[in-house]
Amino acid sequence: MADGSGSERALASKAAIEVEGLSHYYRPNKGKPVHALDNVSLQIKDREFVSLLGPSGCGKSTLLYLIGGFLEIEQGKLLVSGRQVTKPGPDRGIVFQHFALFPWKTVLQNVMYGLENTGVPRKDRLERAQHYIKLVHLDGFQDSFPSQLSGGMRQRAALARTLAVDPDILLMDEPLGALDAQTRGIMQEEILSIWEKTQKTVVFVTHDVREAVYLAERVVMMSARPGRIMEIVETRFADRGPGVMDRPEFTEKASYIWNRIKGEAALADIGQSRMGGH
Repeated sequence: MADGSGSERALASKAAIEVEGLSHYYRPNKGKPVHALDNVSLQIKDREFVSLLGPSGCGKSTLLYLIGGFLEIEQGKLLVSGRQVTKPGPDRGIVFQHFALFPWKTVLQNVMYGLENTGVPRKDRLERAQHYIKLVHLDGFQDSFPSQLSGGMRQRAALARTLAVDPDILLMDEPLGALDAQTRGIMQEEILSIWEKTQKTVVFVTHDVREAVYLAERVVMMSARPGRIMEIVETRFADRGPGVMDRPEFTEKASYIWNRIKGEAALADIGQSRMGGH
């Protein structure tokens, strides 16, 4: 089920993101450095939806932040659209788990915020913000404040704010992790719909195996820390409607991935227990 070297080479010519031999350490002021990522190589092609899946502490969010330019690259190579990543840029938009909305701004003001420093005239900013508010089905809530919205609505607003600056790449760090199961299912469908409409390249971090298989075209399985790529599994389905989760091919993929990764989750728990004991 893993990608072979031939398919990885085929992706190279169309890669939006190229990661080669990437390693990363966190260096706290006190204590030993933490080896977060070890020799990670990965290619993600233009307009592809890829999920990063693995146990807590495996480095999947670290990899996302490195792609976003929020962390310094110490070892290895990381290219976006053929250019070395050295800092954040408007070509990469990030959506966090905890919404990151300004509580004192309305939905419309939050969505317009990312456009204010780009030189876009106010009229155009307003039109673009309203377009993306409608795209995420928040039409009618433009003047609401985050405290007046449900968790799912706040995440829709955060997504609209990121989309409004029109990044080529969407980096999503467990954006549905704080939502209840019903809202999470609805938002999964919304994210798929938005991806199909906007044709962005999406890198999506999650702990949830079924979510990863449902959303992504490929699932990148990562080992317990230090994070390495264990295997990459193709998860493309002819029909990606909600009913796909009940089909044998979906269950087979999800079971395979879970059986591969559950041992890593146990290793991560053991490692965390040992760290907690020192």
